[in-house]
Amino acid sequence: EEFTQDGFGENPIYQCRVAEVDNTIIGFSLFYIAYSTWKGKIVYLDDLFVEESYRKSGTGKQLIDEVIWYAKEVNANQVRWSVLEWNEPAINFYKKLQVAFDAAWIQCKLNKEQINNYIK
Repeated sequence: EEFTQDGFGENPIYQCRVAEVDNTIIGFSLFYIAYSTWKGKIVYLDDLFVEESYRKSGTGKQLIDEVIWYAKEVNANQVRWSVLEWNEPAINFYKKLQVAFDAAWIQCKLNKEQINNYIK
């Protein structure tokens, strides 16, 4: 319910693109606009997923192409995303796109419990 409201409700906070075969979703990308004081408008790709049986079919490339075209449409200065260091298939896919891997930044996060327990 929250996913539907946040993406497809009155004030959507993310965009989503899907890949389908015979009316069945086989992949998707989920992204949104973020802002950086240093870079300006950024499109942040939160998730890119393709069913395993459709990997290496060009579906992932088509989905990421859509994100990049969206970034061009909104005049973003950067497209940014993260990949887990153990996810070699994804890393190899991104290398084919000739993306820059940024080892200078460490990703930080707070989970829901940490947010709720945060003391000001």
